[in-house]
Amino acid sequence: MQIERYETGKRMSQAVTYGGFVFLAGQVAVDAPDASVHEQTTNILARITRLLESVGSNPTRIISTTIWLADISSFEDMNAVWDAWVPSGHAPGRATVEARLAGPEFAVEIGIIAAVGN
Repeated sequence: MQIERYETGKRMSQAVTYGGFVFLAGQVAVDAPDASVHEQTTNILARITRLLESVGSNPTRIISTTIWLADISSFEDMNAVWDAWVPSGHAPGRATVEARLAGPEFAVEIGIIAAVGN
């Protein structure tokens, strides 16, 4: 089996496929820094959808998700966007924790593991 890396930079690849799975780097709202949790989550989920589609996957194929929040009190705001995005009947395994993120402009970070294919 071959490892394939996508959108590779000096420190990380945004997506890595191996053995029928795709592993996404933690995604932050680079297009919406300092925005509300709602806006950042919307931005991140659009990025995740694009990355999944670029490797032949989609949100129905997500197996596991880790969500990091800079402030756990924003849990419900993030969930309002998440719940509307996750396809009915396809909720993945998920953990959500409070953590200090890479910069104060980020309120949410989301990591994904998904199956590749339909």
